[in-house]
Amino acid sequence: MGIELKGVTKRFKGAAALDRVGLTLEDRHIYGLLGRNGAGKSTLLNLIAGRLLPTQGEILVDGEPVLENDRALGKIYCMSEANYFPEGLRVREIFRFTSEFYPRFDLPYALNLSEKFELDLNAKNNKLSTGFGTILKIIAALASGAPILLLDEPVLGLDAGNRELFYRELIQNFSEHPRLIVFSTHLIEEAAKLIDRAVIIRQGTLILNEDVETLLEDSYLIKGPAQAADRYAEGRTVISSELLGGLKTVYLRGRPDPDAFGGDLISEKIDLQKLFIELTGRRKENQK
Repeated sequence: MGIELKGVTKRFKGAAALDRVGLTLEDRHIYGLLGRNGAGKSTLLNLIAGRLLPTQGEILVDGEPVLENDRALGKIYCMSEANYFPEGLRVREIFRFTSEFYPRFDLPYALNLSEKFELDLNAKNNKLSTGFGTILKIIAALASGAPILLLDEPVLGLDAGNRELFYRELIQNFSEHPRLIVFSTHLIEEAAKLIDRAVIIRQGTLILNEDVETLLEDSYLIKGPAQAADRYAEGRTVISSELLGGLKTVYLRGRPDPDAFGGDLISEKIDLQKLFIELTGRRKENQK
C-alpha cells in the first residue's frame, strides 16, 4: 500500500499552490505533513483524496491512478476541516452513513471512542461545537477501516486533554492496524511524539521527506564568535544562521565535528520544531 505523486502541480487562478511535487508515501508509516500557513498542505491532501484535480502530474495509489478510480479512492479516508457529512444527521446516523462507503467501518469501536470522548450519539452534527465536530470526524476516520488515512489538522478546536486522548488512540489504532497515515498539523512539538517520517512543504515546494530519527540525528547547531562559526560552516550544509552582536548561531545538516570547534564553539542538537522553523523561515545569511 502506498501513494506516489509524480510532478504534481496545482494552480489556482494562475498561482501555484503546489509546484512539481514528487513524493512517495509508504505503507505502515505515520507521516507528519508540516508547513506554514498557505504552504499547500491541505491542497496536497485533497489532491490525493481526489477532491481536487491536479493542473499537471499524476497521483498513484498502489500503482493505480487515483482520478476517476473508485477502487483507488475507496482505499482512502480523508478527514478535513470541511464537513462532508449530510447536515442534520445525528452522530449515530453519521456512523451508519460512513459505513455505507467504508465496509470495514468498525461500529463498536466508534461507539467506544464516542464514550471516551463524551460525544453524544443523539446530537445532530450541525449542532455540535467546533471541538465536538472535530471529535466526530476523528472517530469516523479512525473507525473507517480504510488502509490510507489522511488527516488534515485533526486536532483543530480540541483542548489539551482531548488532543492527548486522540494521540493515544491514534497510536493504539496504528499498533493494532498498521497502515499509511498522513496528518498535517501546526503543533509540531506534539506531533513529534507520534510521527516516524516528516514531510515538509515550503511555498508549494517539497523540501524534505525523511525518517524523523535520522533527520534529527543529522541536524545540529553551533554557536560562538562569528568568525569561528563562519570558518566551521564553510563547506558544510548550512540550513540558516543568525547573528546577535558578535555571536553567531549556525544551523546545519550532517554530524558535528568537535575537532573543528577550536575551543570557541559549542554544539547542540535541534528538535523537530526548531528545525522546521529554520528550514521554512530564516534564510541563509548570504541569501538575505
